[in-house]
Amino acid sequence: MKQIHLAAHFPGVNNTTVWSDPQAGSHIEFSSFVHFAQTAERAKFDFFFLAEGLRLREQNGLIYDLDVVGRPDTFTVLAGLAAVTTHLGLAGTINSTFNEPFEVARQFVSLDHLSGGRAAWNVVTSWDAFTGENFRRGGFLPEEQRYERAKRFLDAATTLFDSWRDGGEFAYRDEHFDIAGKFDLPRSPQGRPIVLQAGDSEEGREFAAAKADAIFSRHATLADGQAFYADVKRRLAKYGRTPDQLKVLPAATFVLGDSDAEAQERAHEVRRQQVSGQTAIKFLEQLWNRDLSEYDPDGPLPDVDPVVGENTIARGRASVRQHRDPLATAREWRELAAAKKLSIRELIIEKTARQTFIGTPSSVATQINDLVQADASDGFILVPHVTPGGFDVFADTVVPLLQERGVFRADYTGPTLRSHLFGEESL
Repeated sequence: MKQIHLAAHFPGVNNTTVWSDPQAGSHIEFSSFVHFAQTAERAKFDFFFLAEGLRLREQNGLIYDLDVVGRPDTFTVLAGLAAVTTHLGLAGTINSTFNEPFEVARQFVSLDHLSGGRAAWNVVTSWDAFTGENFRRGGFLPEEQRYERAKRFLDAATTLFDSWRDGGEFAYRDEHFDIAGKFDLPRSPQGRPIVLQAGDSEEGREFAAAKADAIFSRHATLADGQAFYADVKRRLAKYGRTPDQLKVLPAATFVLGDSDAEAQERAHEVRRQQVSGQTAIKFLEQLWNRDLSEYDPDGPLPDVDPVVGENTIARGRASVRQHRDPLATAREWRELAAAKKLSIRELIIEKTARQTFIGTPSSVATQINDLVQADASDGFILVPHVTPGGFDVFADTVVPLLQERGVFRADYTGPTLRSHLFGEESL
């Protein structure tokens, strides 16, 4: 049977975490990161995953209320966690649009040394001038060039990672970068940090097939997951790679109960907490691209059409780019709401739902294992709805059942993240 890979996503700013829950803590204080990471390590997870936010998002000209506090610097957090964990992989999201290869390569090799070979880089791109205003280059990079720069960025960084073979001497030149010199750190314990990729577009899938060790997807149900899994695995041969060289790890959450019925009831309550009336209107505005604050979230969808254009009222959110044809999507949403008699809030709850494992610990363990064995994924990047203590019950109840069934490690067998994922300590 396939072995399951699990990662713990520290959620940061979004509507997944229920910050109003009495058990919710801070996503700024270091103690939250420590609790989260040490629980994941106690459960023998592969790695801790940290997203990135480079500018507070805005909507209707105001800072989006869920983003009033940003996220601490990735490398600062991961370096701190390296000191309080011993085996857990440490994955950070770093943008290839606004950074430089030498600086990023040096930071990841440093983290790999400090952690004893546990560093991972989630390579992301950014398209919007709004975020770019925080950086020297501004919004100079057209959307169609972002993956091209990301590929060249990773090529340049890989040249630096591998420069130990030539005594640190490196030279890399293309249309984006022209760098040469001597890298100032010795070989990384893993050879290179693990590379993750999170894009879902055609370009993102090709990028992952060519360059990544794992891909973070949103396709976690059986049919959707199997289609995505087969697609990205099929692409690997073009780049001389085997299916085992890319792990497919969809995002998912979970809700546990003493019975399946109790878990279902709790899951319904959690979704209502995650999508308040105000949040539902905010999400609807991102598609309609107009102020809808006067609408009742428990009422019907607007009868006016979305405003189409490049100027969006939501700034800094990648999700607005998913609405390629707002008019067509609005029609689809209206038809769905009418067919199921959904209010605005109920529709948004349905449309923003992600894969959630709901049930007793035993049934959740079965659900996870069934999807992995059916090649819908190689595991999951889990995000709890309570931060930082949301993994405690999962670690104590679901993980032991997976271990009893022989599909998840009882202990770490190697020191590096590469050994957790691929069974080899380094390249």
